Amino acid sequence: MHFGAWTPLLQGELEKGYFRTLVEQLAAERAQGIDVYPAAQDVTNAFLLTDPATLRVVVLGQDPYHQPSQAHGLAFSVPPGIAPPPSLRNILKELADDVGFASPGHGCLEAWARQGVLLLNTVLTVEAGKANSHSDRGWERFTDSVIEKVNALPHPLVFILWGAPAAKKERLIDTKRHCVLKSPHPSPLSAYRGFFGSKPFSKANAFLEREYQRSIDWRLPSLAEAEGRNPRSNFAASG
Repeated sequence: MHFGAWTPLLQGELEKGYFRTLVEQLAAERAQGIDVYPAAQDVTNAFLLTDPATLRVVVLGQDPYHQPSQAHGLAFSVPPGIAPPPSLRNILKELADDVGFASPGHGCLEAWARQGVLLLNTVLTVEAGKANSHSDRGWERFTDSVIEKVNALPHPLVFILWGAPAAKKERLIDTKRHCVLKSPHPSPLSAYRGFFGSKPFSKANAFLEREYQRSIDWRLPSLAEAEGRNPRSNFAASG
C-alpha cells in the first residue's frame, strides 16, 4: 500500500506487526477471489489526494460502501457516473441548504480531497455485500493512529464527526486547538435527528477564516468536469 506524503508520518505504524498481518490477510483474500472493496489500488486514495502539509479538514466516516463500484477510497464519496447512495444524497442536500451550492448530479468528492479535506473512513476495506465485515481486524488501530498524528500537526484543523462511532474519536483530538463539529450520521435513519441543519460546511469555513487559513470551496465540479479527470493522474508521483 502507498501512502504518498503521509509515509514519513505513518512509517512507525506501517511497520508494526498487526498492520503487516492486515495487509497480508487482504492480499490473500483477494487472491482467493473474494471481492474486497475498494479495489486494491484505491484503498489509500484519501492519503494520496490530500497532503498532510495542506490538510485543513478531516471528515470521518465508518467503513467503505459495500456495493459494487461505489467505494474508491474516500469516505462518503463515489466515482463519477455512480449514483450517490442515500447518506451521500443527504450530505449533498445539506451542502446545498448550508452554502447554496446546487448538487452537481454526481457524488465524487475528489475536489474536496484535493483542497485539503481528508475523507477518512475508520475502516478502509470491506467484503462485498457485508457491511462492517472488516471491523476489528486492525484498521481501527491504524486510523486512530492517523487521527493522533493529525491532531499533533502544528496548524489548527476542523474535524467533522458524523454519527456515534465517529464522535467517539473526539477523545483523540485536542479540542482546545482544533474545531470539532459533531452531528448525527447523514444516513436516512438518523439525518432528521440533527444532521440536517447542522451547517458543517459553513461552520468549518468560519473556523478556518478565524485561524487565518484559506477556506474550502465546497462546490463540486460538473459531471463532465469530474469525468474528465484521471483519478490516478497525481497518484504515481505521490505514491
